[in-house]
Amino acid sequence: MIFTVAIDGPAAAGKGTISRAVAARFGLAHLDTGLLYRAVGAKGGDPVTAARGLSEADLAAEGLRTLEAGQAASRVAAIPEVRAALVDYQRRFARAEGGAVLDGRDIGTVICPEAEVKLFVTASAEVRARRRWLELGGEAGPRPYPEVLAEVEERDRRDMGRADAPLRPAEDAVVLDTSDLDADEAVARACALVAARLPGAEAGR
Repeated sequence: MIFTVAIDGPAAAGKGTISRAVAARFGLAHLDTGLLYRAVGAKGGDPVTAARGLSEADLAAEGLRTLEAGQAASRVAAIPEVRAALVDYQRRFARAEGGAVLDGRDIGTVICPEAEVKLFVTASAEVRARRRWLELGGEAGPRPYPEVLAEVEERDRRDMGRADAPLRPAEDAVVLDTSDLDADEAVARACALVAARLPGAEAGR
């Protein structure tokens, strides 16, 4: 079975949580494509060389989930040569036998436009910044909320404004706004959409 679920969206919208849950529910492989770019950014040096030589060990490095790593990922993702180096890996994963869920920023538009299911998960910048701020510890964390909001907005501008594969919904994607949804509600809606298109699947199984 070849079956691809493409889940795109901006930072902290919930696409990672939704993607992992969908993959687990339906027994599909999962790839967080943002991790590829985070690993490239974290390696330092020439980003293109880093992308071409990316290894499994690089994807397991510590610190790839930090805000700093996310900012570095956004910067290297704007480099066309970096994106080209990582495209083939993602496409092979997406169309491998057994089905796959990929989450990122250009899965439905560039990496796998033939995906059977396309979701664009989003939320307001304020909601996404608050989620990230709480992940960092809230009032007890190292960063005030206005600083986190500014960084989220900066990343949105960079991701949406880049010339190569800008962040945007595919024309045939279903937009899922999670601003007013909790994680369980968002996952349930995504699973219902996948179940409707995956032969023999049931959303609640």
